[in-house]
Amino acid sequence: SNRKELRDTDFSLYRERNLVERFFNKLKQFRAIATRYDKMKSTFLAAVQFASIIIMLN
Repeated sequence: SNRKELRDTDFSLYRERNLVERFFNKLKQFRAIATRYDKMKSTFLAAVQFASIIIMLN
């Protein structure tokens, strides 16, 4: 409120970034992904894809 010059705000970019941040927060609710139990890169990627599908279906 004390700013003398207003910053330009790109609301469409803000909306897209907000969607991505909310998706990652939902993804972090899966314990195996948040703590990264899987040591192999391919297994971890499969777990991320599986969790993403579950999120998208809900």
